[in-house]
Amino acid sequence: MTSRNPSSSGQASGVKARLREELHKYLVVSGYLYVCFVAIVLFKMAVLRDAGIAYLPLGFAAAKALILGKFLLIGEVAHVGSRVGARTVLQRIVRRVALLFAMLIVLVVIEELLVGWFHGHSPAQTLAEYGHRLPEVLAMQLLLLLILVPLIAVIEVNRAMGPGALRDLLRSPVRGHGDQGSGTRDESTR
Repeated sequence: MTSRNPSSSGQASGVKARLREELHKYLVVSGYLYVCFVAIVLFKMAVLRDAGIAYLPLGFAAAKALILGKFLLIGEVAHVGSRVGARTVLQRIVRRVALLFAMLIVLVVIEELLVGWFHGHSPAQTLAEYGHRLPEVLAMQLLLLLILVPLIAVIEVNRAMGPGALRDLLRSPVRGHGDQGSGTRDESTR
C-alpha cells in the first residue's frame, strides 16, 4: 500500500496553480498583442487596398502575438528590468519598457534569422532582406514600443498597488462629480 506524502500533494497543487496563473498571463498578454497587431494589419490592408493589393494576414498577427507574448513572459520570468533600481513607479515603467523593448528587438532578429535559415537562406541573405524593408521594420518596432508602454504600465501599477488592488479599483463603481476623492473640488469650497 502506498501512502501519499501530504507535502508532495501540496507542491503538486502549487505547481498546478502556478501553471494556471502563467497560462492566464500568457493568454491575456497574447490577446492584447493580437488586438494591437490586428489593428495594424487592418490599417495596412486599407492602405494596400487603395493600391489594388489584397492583404489580410490575420494568422500572421496571431502567430506574432503568441511569439511575442511568450518572449514577454520569458522576460518577466528572467526579471528583465525588474531588478533595476527605481525611485518611482514611472521610472520603473520607463526602465522596464526600455529593457524589454531591447530584449524583444534581439529576439525578433534571432527569430528572423531562424526563419531565414529554415527557408534555406544564409544569415547574410536574411539580414539583407531585413535591411531592404528597413522603413517598415523601424515602423513596426516603433509600434511595438508604443504597444509595450501601456502593457508594462498596467503591470507595474498593479504591482505597486498590491495584489488585486488595481482589479478591485477597475471593478468598483464610479463616483459622481463632486464626490470625495474624485480629484475635483466642489465649487462651494472655492
